[in-house]
Amino acid sequence: MAHIYSFEKLNAWKESRIWVTWVYKVTADFPVDEKFGLISQLRRAAVSVVSNLAEGSARKSAKDQAHFYQMAYSSLIEVLNQLIISNDLLFLDNDKLSEGRILIENLTSKVTALRNAQLNKVS
Repeated sequence: MAHIYSFEKLNAWKESRIWVTWVYKVTADFPVDEKFGLISQLRRAAVSVVSNLAEGSARKSAKDQAHFYQMAYSSLIEVLNQLIISNDLLFLDNDKLSEGRILIENLTSKVTALRNAQLNKVS
């Protein structure tokens, strides 16, 4: 059996990984001329969330871990902003925007808890 790394045990990472798939599926319906615009930005920001969670978990100090968890949080907010703009441009309907907001709210809570746990170790 393969070694399981610490980030693979994080619920925030597991759920973010599923959420990335949601982002990819939602953006698949965007106009083709957005391939290098919003589609690319949304997908990169979503992948950034899981990547920062993974990288943060590998850091030695609690302060470094908290920093990467904060970056993951920031990427979640970036995606929310881009989903709102996508809705404004009628690329994303209101139901999908609401679904995305709920998913992001759940993930930001988990990522904030991870960050705060690390910051409490520093204090």
